Amino acid sequence: MTDLHLRSATNGQRADAELIWDYHQMHHPVRLCSAAIGLGSHDLGVAAFAAELYHAGLFPILVFSGANSPTTAARFPRGEAVHFAEHAMQLGVPQSAIIIEPRAANTGQNIDYSRQLLTEAQIGIASLMLISKPYMQRRAFATVRKLWPQVEVVCASEPLTFDDYLKSIGDEKLVIDMLVGDLQRVLEYPGLGFAVPQDVPAEVDAAYRRLLEAGFDSRLLPC
Repeated sequence: MTDLHLRSATNGQRADAELIWDYHQMHHPVRLCSAAIGLGSHDLGVAAFAAELYHAGLFPILVFSGANSPTTAARFPRGEAVHFAEHAMQLGVPQSAIIIEPRAANTGQNIDYSRQLLTEAQIGIASLMLISKPYMQRRAFATVRKLWPQVEVVCASEPLTFDDYLKSIGDEKLVIDMLVGDLQRVLEYPGLGFAVPQDVPAEVDAAYRRLLEAGFDSRLLPC
């Protein structure tokens, strides 16, 4: 594995990463939905944007889903969902509008466990807004289409440019690694039964392979 942490990506590598960044986003117009799921991660901006969408009247109930991962345990010691919910309440979302799902350890569990809680709460779901990190949209969409095909899905994320997201994280290598890792999952998960296939344009696949060859590989699935 090439260690690129201490130097910036080249202009070509950054262009490849931005192409993948754009591919990961579904570009859905936000609209009224039966409920929303805020997918846990390291990115507290998901909770803030979920609060903004709630206040815009786009859904009446909001599930925050997520336990912990090695990358979030220190930042969110009581679990991603708990911290996300607390942040949303600080931003004015009433506790009565929030359901906390604290057990999910992957995206499939985010969907399955949240669906169970919504069913137990007797909330009918015709449409669902998935609120996630920008580069997680496509993988989340493909997962829901596999596990909950009856529901209409709208994907939403903070409206950040690639450069803005790089600045917010502060580690260019890590961000590009995460983009590459999520694209690997988009490619591999259908064969494992975790998601439905997604069309990957040739130019996106080529960018992915160039970044792999350059060593942007710390977030790949374990062999």
